[in-house]
Amino acid sequence: MFYEILEVLKDALLDSLKLLPVIFVCYMLIELLEEKILNKYKTSKLLHSPFAPVFSAGFGLIPQCGFSVVATELFSTRAITIGSLVAIYLATSDEALPLMLGEVNSYPSLFLILGIKFLYAMIVGVLLDLVFKKKNQQVLAQIGDDCHEDINVHGCCSHDLDAESHNKFKQFFLHPLVHALKIFAFVLIINIIFGLLVYFVGENSIVEFMSATGFFQPFLVAIIGMIPNCVASVIITELYMSGGILLGSCIAGLCANSGIALIMLFKLNKDKRENVLIPILMYSLSILIGVIVNLFV
Repeated sequence: MFYEILEVLKDALLDSLKLLPVIFVCYMLIELLEEKILNKYKTSKLLHSPFAPVFSAGFGLIPQCGFSVVATELFSTRAITIGSLVAIYLATSDEALPLMLGEVNSYPSLFLILGIKFLYAMIVGVLLDLVFKKKNQQVLAQIGDDCHEDINVHGCCSHDLDAESHNKFKQFFLHPLVHALKIFAFVLIINIIFGLLVYFVGENSIVEFMSATGFFQPFLVAIIGMIPNCVASVIITELYMSGGILLGSCIAGLCANSGIALIMLFKLNKDKRENVLIPILMYSLSILIGVIVNLFV
């Protein structure tokens, strides 16, 4: 039994190490995207246009929770509407994209997930802005053409990109390396847990348990997604890639997961009713798309 457990640990380590170079390169590219795009996003005239939720959904697809954090800061100062905020939250996949890029067999599913999340986030964002049209007009009339250039840009892990912009080594190498090692540690722990579960419980038993949740599987996975930490998206992605959950359930969990953005919302936004409403909206909307996808895909 001791040797079997050692074998599980060895397999978990090897599987996790295979992902590390891919994740590291992804995070280096993400740092470049964050520096080039986030500053333009916070000052863009698109923030005040009727098409803002469409562009917000597109920005949200960029890996990490950097855009969702910036969107939260902009929403707290009423520079963007609730439709744009929720569009970014729903489109955000946090760690899912880097992890799935490390598995070639996952590419078809990855593009399908991103496509569904983008379309859903865009539609929901536009509809929410129509529902809250009057309130949005009043708020935007008050702020006028203020571009909110004084807002510091935060990337993933809520690190200050403006403060790091003068230290290129820290910004483009050290931070991606540290972040990649953190995700590697998360993946290793999860792989060990899954490996031990398979050994002691059996893969068929685990799949049968998740399958037994049936219609309610997206409800359970969306709860995991609401955890304000990147480990939630790691768990959801690993569950999906191992065949433990359905496509719709994976999408439900990833739509519900906006990284640390919800923590920032409670910290920055003064409207307590909105701080309660938005997480409820996120959870409900995530379940809805998850159930729909599981029924038809």
